[in-house]
Amino acid sequence: MDEYQKSLLEQVAGLHEVPAGAYNIRANGQAAGRQSTEHIEIVTKEDKQGIDIYIKPGTKKESVHIPVLITQTGLKELVYNDFHIGEDCDVTIVAGCGIHNSGSQTSEHSGIHSFFIGKNAKVKYVEKHYGTGEGTGERIMNPQTVIEMAEGSYMEMETVQIKGVDSTERSTKAKLGEGAQLVIKEKLMTHGKQTAVTRFYVDLDGRESSTNVISRSVAKDSSEQTFYSQINGNNQCAGHSECDAIIMDNAIVRAVPEITANHLEASLIHEAAIGKIAGEQLIKLMTLGLTEQEAEEQIVNGFLK
Repeated sequence: MDEYQKSLLEQVAGLHEVPAGAYNIRANGQAAGRQSTEHIEIVTKEDKQGIDIYIKPGTKKESVHIPVLITQTGLKELVYNDFHIGEDCDVTIVAGCGIHNSGSQTSEHSGIHSFFIGKNAKVKYVEKHYGTGEGTGERIMNPQTVIEMAEGSYMEMETVQIKGVDSTERSTKAKLGEGAQLVIKEKLMTHGKQTAVTRFYVDLDGRESSTNVISRSVAKDSSEQTFYSQINGNNQCAGHSECDAIIMDNAIVRAVPEITANHLEASLIHEAAIGKIAGEQLIKLMTLGLTEQEAEEQIVNGFLK
């Protein structure tokens, strides 16, 4: 790996070197390294670009890293990754994509990740997106996540996009079985003329299933964000959607939450708040010696922490 790829690997996967557990590293459209373990097997798909990850029932306290790195301008790819997670597992999956584009052509990665989570399994999924490069070519990422959760399973999904992505359309669709729980935490920041669209669709099909969808975003300069969330309560269940955004400069932010109760015992709540940084917050920090710009940065960093 070159220095750009190593830097991207650290940003999107928190890795300074090859991890000890299972991993699959993809760089510029090609396999750059792979390792399976006794309990986690990674297999190349035969019919399309991508991999299947098989996690054996009962696997505990193990992790899988599957970062994607692009440093070639003009490269566009579509990848399918399927996670088959056995019953009674407790695992962490770290994905993400980093693009360094120093050229004039658009570089684009679209990843479709499908999760099939077994009964009573527990999954933490972290997905980070990051872009760098001084070229005029755009950096585009369009991740899609499809989740099917069996009885009693739990998934926590953390998605982060803080810097350098010119355009993104992020889609998550989930179906929850009896007693399943899904927690989604999104952190997003746009600047310049960047655009970001986020869509969350959750079907609470199982009795006592629940979801909590939380989005925190900051829109700067002339960037534009749109947040959609749709929660369907199809049984006795609980659902909560929350979108909080800070708007700055000439940015535009839209929040479109929707909840639908299709069952008498469905309990659903949605919240959305968009606003600028409060003047008293700035004044308080500036009295401590910070400039206005430094005060704004402190507030934004704390909001997205």
